[in-house]
Amino acid sequence: MEYEVIDSHCHLDFSKFNKDRHETIERARNSGVVTMINSGIDYRSNADSLELARKYEFIHATLGLSPQMVPDANDEKIKQILSQMERNIDKAIGIGEAGLDFYYCTKDAGRERQKEVFRQVIEIADRYNKTLVIHGRDGEELALEMSRDLDMVVFHCYGGSLETMQNILDAGHYISVPTLVCFSEQHKRIAQNLPLENMLIETDSPFLSPRKGRNEPAFVLDSVPVIAGLKEIEEKEIAMATMKNTRRAFHL
Repeated sequence: MEYEVIDSHCHLDFSKFNKDRHETIERARNSGVVTMINSGIDYRSNADSLELARKYEFIHATLGLSPQMVPDANDEKIKQILSQMERNIDKAIGIGEAGLDFYYCTKDAGRERQKEVFRQVIEIADRYNKTLVIHGRDGEELALEMSRDLDMVVFHCYGGSLETMQNILDAGHYISVPTLVCFSEQHKRIAQNLPLENMLIETDSPFLSPRKGRNEPAFVLDSVPVIAGLKEIEEKEIAMATMKNTRRAFHL
């Protein structure tokens, strides 16, 4: 492998990896993935992400509260997760994934609740000066409005419009290109138009696999030649830039 990369967003704690988690991690390392950022989505997965980060020095945790769980979660559950974030803030390199998901949540009440909870998450990221990892499906523009004043923001797995992307870039934020870029025309357009200095790459594994079946961190390398082809630059340049950006975005 002539270059190294970072998978800036994965979910190695998910049950899809229960049978071969360590082997999956080793495979990624042997393929040239030097660092993996494991993103929590709720109480349990935050705890599991912290455990992975404790066990492997090259895995880092972000503590999240997925918007997909918010409409059905009671106040007590939300409060538990928010206080878990604060208690473990020193062990995390970021807050998220968190944000808005208007693709799955179409009811106004659910969307309002997502906004209200996201506001509380933003406050924690702001208070402790942590990078915020945003899940903003079909709510990208509003997620940007809400988080505009933060210093460090990463829009993970970005799939919104080029116009909103430009607004995100103007705010000085980062955008993460998922392995979807290997087969999605929309993500190809995004990658092509996204300046290299704002780009991160991710698998979001076990989802969005560029191959058959389950995605895994090693497959982040599949996206490098695709992005290089779209931008007409060397693969190595993509790898080096995205690695540098990820380290800067998360103060690694």
